[in-house]
Amino acid sequence: MSDDMDYGKLPPEGDDHFHHLDAHLVATDTLMTTLDNIQATIEAKAMMVTHGAAGYGKTMSVNSALRKVAPDITYRLELRSGPTPRDIRHGLFRALGLPGEPPTRPIEFDTLLKETLSQTFRVLVCDEAQWMGRSSFEYWRHLWDDRNTDIAVIFAGGDNCYRILKREPMLASRIFIWQKFKRMPEDEVVATLPAFHSLWAGVDPQMIRSIDRAAAHGNFRNWATITKHMLNGMEKKGLTEVNDDLVRWVYSKLGGM
Repeated sequence: MSDDMDYGKLPPEGDDHFHHLDAHLVATDTLMTTLDNIQATIEAKAMMVTHGAAGYGKTMSVNSALRKVAPDITYRLELRSGPTPRDIRHGLFRALGLPGEPPTRPIEFDTLLKETLSQTFRVLVCDEAQWMGRSSFEYWRHLWDDRNTDIAVIFAGGDNCYRILKREPMLASRIFIWQKFKRMPEDEVVATLPAFHSLWAGVDPQMIRSIDRAAAHGNFRNWATITKHMLNGMEKKGLTEVNDDLVRWVYSKLGGM
């Protein structure tokens, strides 16, 4: 079995923030859209895809929505390193907390998983789904298509998972909602950042715009990295607020980003 996965229930909210910043979740338009889409997917017991480039908040938005609407029935796999259907079987076995040893034969394994997933409604989350190939997506479809299983499935991944699914009509036709994550518009960055982290409260909006244009590009993973370096720089230099010299110092440490 591959060890290139994380398994289980939803992580604590603090784990959603890149660099584990002491930051706050902000109800952006994208976050609220994700909440609505996930709620609709769960009500329909369907499959949903969230996709887009890294750093635009897919995982954070999905986790946040599921904490609100399905915290006790969500089971999560975070994939890495090209998982196979065999890896997904073992990942589900572990995420669902099934007792004993995993079956050795695929047909027995699938029977066990289908029986388990028929007992009560569950939401299955497949994070970093861009690592999967066609056969792995087909395996999820195989589980969802079974007339006895009682599940909703949510994929969160890069654009590669969108391309694979769209090339396969049998797979694409099963997707209830497609949600693409894009860079945050500059005005929304300016409005959101002070609520995201206290470091930015009171900072000149024009400075935030300049940083976004030069380095962050509407990507909140970039903003988390900049925030972390700003905090380190303030501690190192004994500063209590952001200024132009600190910004230049952070840029130098980040290689100009």
